[in-house]
Amino acid sequence: MTSSVTTDVGTGPGTPDGPPSFGEILVERGIPLRRDKTTTLQINTGLLCNQECRHCHQSAGPGRREVMSVETMAQVVEFAGKCQFETADITGGAPEMNPGIIDLINNLSGKVSRLMLRSNLTAATGEKWEKLTRTLRENNVIIVASLPSLNKNQTDSQRGRNVFDKSIRTLKSLNELGYGTEGSGLELNLVSNPTGAFLGSPQGMVEKRYRETLKHRYNISFNNLFAFSNVPLGRFRNWLITSGNYDDYIQKLADSFNPYSVEGLMCRSMVSVSWDGHLFDCDFNLAIELPMGRKKTHVSEMDGPPEQGAQIALSDHCYSCTAGAGFSCGGAITS
Repeated sequence: MTSSVTTDVGTGPGTPDGPPSFGEILVERGIPLRRDKTTTLQINTGLLCNQECRHCHQSAGPGRREVMSVETMAQVVEFAGKCQFETADITGGAPEMNPGIIDLINNLSGKVSRLMLRSNLTAATGEKWEKLTRTLRENNVIIVASLPSLNKNQTDSQRGRNVFDKSIRTLKSLNELGYGTEGSGLELNLVSNPTGAFLGSPQGMVEKRYRETLKHRYNISFNNLFAFSNVPLGRFRNWLITSGNYDDYIQKLADSFNPYSVEGLMCRSMVSVSWDGHLFDCDFNLAIELPMGRKKTHVSEMDGPPEQGAQIALSDHCYSCTAGAGFSCGGAITS
């Protein structure tokens, strides 16, 4: 089974006092982790964001200047046309802040059967938001929106002052456009994550609470909710280390390892493209510049999708994706 697992990099698991590395746990359990058919193209349009969230694995924020160019977008669209992906998943940073986002959506439409945009619900306002939402509706784009907590203070402490109130207003406006409402065909999904160094509650329980509370307090409806653990990378990793919580958090993730989640991991069926066009197994590997196949490959060099059966690059943070219900392509965490 060893040949099915790459060597881990990083610190934390695999140390004498900590849990085994993620690669080691797969070997111990006899679980192979190889790339399956790649059906999802994830596109990171840049690290520029209007928020500077404490949990962000990309350390995105207003000061970041890494933004996908028009040229790279064209190469990504060409790649999508070659590969016949089922889904294109647009993320960031805040993808709404990329000046080419509307053209990217329009150019991808028709090349995939399912388009998704990940939103923090506060990055675009006014005329820009109206133009974007019009484009999203015309192309039947699924919106995956981040709302970490139903508690205003918790959300604002993680994401910034007044973010909760702004997010609620945006969700209401999306409902008015038909998103998340029965029979509209416009899908609105939410993402919830803990606001500290602990794991989230079971997804079914969280979704029920969100559905009841948002409807009762704000008359807001949505289609699905995904509840995930925070990934110990970027700004969240730095916070864990400075607060003295890193080792305990990694141990919690390792203790919650769910072997049944491995088969559905997003890295098995996804390829992630960075803002500068390089390929990664997932957005988390992108955050630590751990490239697909451990060799930098640009999207313009690809004649087709990644090879089925190829190894997947692993590291400490992979425990996050197998804790509890795990991550899937449909609901991978937003920034």
